Amino acid sequence: MDAYGKFASVYDRLMDDVPYKDIARIIDSEIKQSKQSNNMVLDLACGTGTLTALLSKKGYDMIGADNSAEMLFQAQMKNPGVLFLNQSMEAFELYGTVGAIVCCLDSVNYLTEDGALDQLFHLCNNYLEPDGLLMFDVNSEFKFAHTLADNIYTFDNEEIYYVWENDYSDQERLCDFYLTFFLRHGDVYERFDEVHTERCYSDAEICDALCRNGFSVLKKLDGFSDRPAKKESERIFYICKNIDPIQLKQR
Repeated sequence: MDAYGKFASVYDRLMDDVPYKDIARIIDSEIKQSKQSNNMVLDLACGTGTLTALLSKKGYDMIGADNSAEMLFQAQMKNPGVLFLNQSMEAFELYGTVGAIVCCLDSVNYLTEDGALDQLFHLCNNYLEPDGLLMFDVNSEFKFAHTLADNIYTFDNEEIYYVWENDYSDQERLCDFYLTFFLRHGDVYERFDEVHTERCYSDAEICDALCRNGFSVLKKLDGFSDRPAKKESERIFYICKNIDPIQLKQR
């Protein structure tokens, strides 16, 4: 089953608790502080384009990229004037450089293969202007061990009921999410199932990969707040600068 297949049609209805405005505020503030002259921003793994729309309203020239055509269909309806690319995080291509790249809502954790993190950061460096910003968040080690683990969660409202079952392997550092949805259509429910897998990256792994690919970590935030990340942070938001441009270099 493809991740974010039919799920794309109900995604926004399940994300009411995501502080998109706070995310956009932080991104906007960091870009303005950087005084980057290139006003173009890539929203990588943009999903249904909610963050893309908010940043566009703040005056940025947006590009969205996502591996799911279904998610991009939803994004295009929200952002008719934005260029969207059906591309994966670790293999995206642009026509030129951008001033900032953002990748939010633990999309980086979906890079499960060895070497994929380096490939992502290498590409981000390649398409960023010198001193351009890379901003992304991850589900932390603490969250995988204490919140996700092998727990089961349910959600129920008048339109959607779903069961979310986790299977986390501390040895493999992988967590499988088994999602079963029941979508109401009048007096009947339509069922569909999806499986998602995330990889748990340590802070050291992330920082080492960033350093290898020309980035300096400016800040680590506790989720989408202005507070510094701590040991118990469930989500860590990294603010990074491209200090060693590697455009045109080959691995």
